[in-house]
Amino acid sequence: MKYKINITCIIELGGAFFMRNKKCCSGKPGQYFNNFDKILGKYEGKESELIPILQDIQEAYGYLPQDILEALCDRTGLHPTQVMGVITFYSQFRLSPTGENIIKLCFGTACHVKGSEKIAEALKEELNIEIGETTKDNRFTLETVACLGCCGLAPVMMIGNDVYGKLIPKDIPAILEKYR
Repeated sequence: MKYKINITCIIELGGAFFMRNKKCCSGKPGQYFNNFDKILGKYEGKESELIPILQDIQEAYGYLPQDILEALCDRTGLHPTQVMGVITFYSQFRLSPTGENIIKLCFGTACHVKGSEKIAEALKEELNIEIGETTKDNRFTLETVACLGCCGLAPVMMIGNDVYGKLIPKDIPAILEKYR
């Protein structure tokens, strides 16, 4: 059965309902959906290809925009709960835009023992955000990870592909300044 998604999309998530009152395509130029059309064409809209489709959408847009997800459901016949079930199960997927620079702070055992909590506090204070948030200027997103595989450098964080190790809280302002 093909489901028609209208402007107000109700998504069931863990027993709760979230209303999305976003106007699909509103004010978006035609090329906005070109990437989506190419992605869907690549997989021929097959339900079995949902994860790679979502990965490609996220790569093209930087996250999974609501209007693109609605179009995905509309074009493939997938129910919104199926799509959201996959999105919320895998931590790789994002439902909101991220900053230009994603900071990944390691909270693995070695980093935790060596003070990653203090580094987290310094980052939150310097950026004026909490873990999982993006700065108002969209410059930084702060995330934690279970392990970066650099235990000898603990505590460690990555900004993009740059690794910073043996951190102390006073290092944070100078490091962030490189990305401002």
